[in-house]
Amino acid sequence: MLCACIDIGTNTTRVLVAEAREGRLTEVMQRRAFTRMGKGMAGDGAILPEKIAEVAGVVAEQRRLADELGAAHLRVVATAAIRGAANRDAFVAAVRERAGVDVEILDGDGEARLAFLGATRTLGEALDGRVGVVDVGGGSSELAVGTLAGGVTWSASFPVGSGLLADHYLHSDPPSVDELRALREHAHGVFDGLDIPRPECAVAVGGSAASLRRLVGRVLDPATLEGALRVLSGETVEQVAYRFALDPARVRLLPAGILILDAASQRFGRPLRIGKGGIREGVLLELAAGGD
Repeated sequence: MLCACIDIGTNTTRVLVAEAREGRLTEVMQRRAFTRMGKGMAGDGAILPEKIAEVAGVVAEQRRLADELGAAHLRVVATAAIRGAANRDAFVAAVRERAGVDVEILDGDGEARLAFLGATRTLGEALDGRVGVVDVGGGSSELAVGTLAGGVTWSASFPVGSGLLADHYLHSDPPSVDELRALREHAHGVFDGLDIPRPECAVAVGGSAASLRRLVGRVLDPATLEGALRVLSGETVEQVAYRFALDPARVRLLPAGILILDAASQRFGRPLRIGKGGIREGVLLELAAGGD
């Protein structure tokens, strides 16, 4: 069954179309637009009208692509930036009018559950015992612990993301030592004192984790994360983007994403494997299960 998911996040709006068979996904098409919802906020927490129009247009185009491919089922989800917006209902109405789709606004538990499902079902490795999953988004980060057979048994959502922290702390190019120090203190402070069930292994998903695969490989541990920070603090955004074939908009956010991932890894007490799927894959797996 061909299914599609459009994920409206704080940093990006993405569409994934995949064939779902027997609990497995085969990607057919994926597209991404850096819509930066988190930067399109007014002082009162409302999304600016021009940002609403921009994102509604992106969703309409992504829906058109999914329809052209023949997707039988489409689910549109939105995360932290929309969840916390003062005019979220106006945003949902605008997307419905422009793209003809209803937007489901996920709460933190829903994000964590879908990220866990997508991460654990698409990793391509046997995952025995408890598994920890961290999903670093632009406006929030979710931690979840559970098992492959039983699903999530513990989860939490935190209002800290790569976009929010980068916008607040990173003003130099490359980032300064003082900026990174303050960012690190913030990221680690969010998880201080958190009592998390200790997993046997841990997986990282989200845009920051996926981009880091090009810089450091498949495993994120203290040494590889510090190495990535040295690269990002030693070259400009454009230089790093060119060197590793990354989008400059993503590179600018990476130091914040790295430090959130480092903090999560320390709370889990495990290095992080970079996952192959997250929220979008979780949505498609649920769609496929419901359509069987």
